[in-house]
Amino acid sequence: MRRAGLSCLFLALLQVAVAQTATGTSNVHGLSTLWAEYYAKAYRVPVDLVDAIIDEESSWNPYAVSKKGAVGLMQLMPQTAARFGVRNRFQLDENIRGGVAYLAWLNHEFQGDLRLVAAAYYVGENPILLRRLEYSSADVQGYVNRVARRYRARRRRKAKFELMEQSVQEVEDEHP
Repeated sequence: MRRAGLSCLFLALLQVAVAQTATGTSNVHGLSTLWAEYYAKAYRVPVDLVDAIIDEESSWNPYAVSKKGAVGLMQLMPQTAARFGVRNRFQLDENIRGGVAYLAWLNHEFQGDLRLVAAAYYVGENPILLRRLEYSSADVQGYVNRVARRYRARRRRKAKFELMEQSVQEVEDEHP
């Protein structure tokens, strides 16, 4: 049943992408958000974490290139991209898929400790695997704190929205 739902979502995303490309009215951020949600669900990574990483890494700029050679929304390095089967780091869906696959792998490696996941996403897994949070340069700590702030803010907004929806539903149920 879950696969059928993911397949339907993927087909819907594909239809949106084709329609946007055909009409020339593509909304890159909107399409990127849909891909991020799809791959987050597919790889069982919190979508709020994926969004927070993209916020911090590229500010949703699919053409971002870092001084160190990281590319795209999720700022994939060439080695990471190759490791996760990404051929074109600038292509939205491939970049997001590769980045989310890497986050899922890191999440497994670090038993769900999102601080370590974020730190490893930023500097690579080897220093964090060796020293955990003892690998604490000010730069890494700053990155982890910024991602954590963005992640918590997104979760709070989502919780508020869900409470508002629930309140509206309760009122509608009481007064049909």
